[in-house]
Amino acid sequence: MTTTGTTLVTGATGTTGSRTAARLVAAGHRVRAAGRRGAAVPVRFDWYDPATHGTALDGVDRLYLVPPVGDADPAAVMLPFLRQAGAAGVRRAVLLSSSAIAEGGPAAGVVHRALPGLFDQWAVLRPSWFMQNFTGTHAHADSIRESGTLLTATGNGRVGFVDADDIAAVAVRALTDDRSPDTDLVLTGPEALSHDDIAAIMTEVTGRPVTHRQLSYEALRERLAAYAPPEFAALLAGLDRAIAEGAEDRTTDTVLRVTGRPPHGFREVAERERAAGR
Repeated sequence: MTTTGTTLVTGATGTTGSRTAARLVAAGHRVRAAGRRGAAVPVRFDWYDPATHGTALDGVDRLYLVPPVGDADPAAVMLPFLRQAGAAGVRRAVLLSSSAIAEGGPAAGVVHRALPGLFDQWAVLRPSWFMQNFTGTHAHADSIRESGTLLTATGNGRVGFVDADDIAAVAVRALTDDRSPDTDLVLTGPEALSHDDIAAIMTEVTGRPVTHRQLSYEALRERLAAYAPPEFAALLAGLDRAIAEGAEDRTTDTVLRVTGRPPHGFREVAERERAAGR
């Protein structure tokens, strides 16, 4: 690994950004942690406020990119920033996308397609759904805590849920290895689980009953539209429907191949998060 350069971590208070920044610092790398909540991070950065972009890029040569949350068309604000970054001397960019979104697809898929033309060194992380969705501040975790239920339109579909710590471990390697990946990396945990499986494990780990309540695509879309723009609600509900059809029923060896250790399993993560008070 190289220790030269400074990495701008966007979304540095978020699930993967905070973990990536912490791992970089622990390994002795220079980090510029940035986010919209200026009091919580050293550098204020807002995708929708170009006035924050120049300061964030000053002296930076690599980027960890977390797209703006809830935006069905993040490329509209991300691509101008990435062109500015390239002109400012940034050499490497690592984009957080999703296993459900291919190159050229919706949302971050457009940025994924553009990235190789903007930077000589790049990677796109395409993690499966986060294990922390059930233990952190996600709607699923809130629903588990409040009513002991998981509400999805995934049916019996299975997902290779991945630990955010494993995503961060791969991100650090993609950002700092002498040779950049120059490809997309699909990240999963060690096994594919249904939401019924998740509910059963959460019941055993927490000692409180958790059940999975299956909704239709339409019912989930309407539920999500109460909290998100209609286009984004439809996108999220559509991802659940794709899970029901088997789109996420897979595991990969990427975490092991990149980091040299196997990915964490869901029970291990749930027990770890519970022990930490989360």
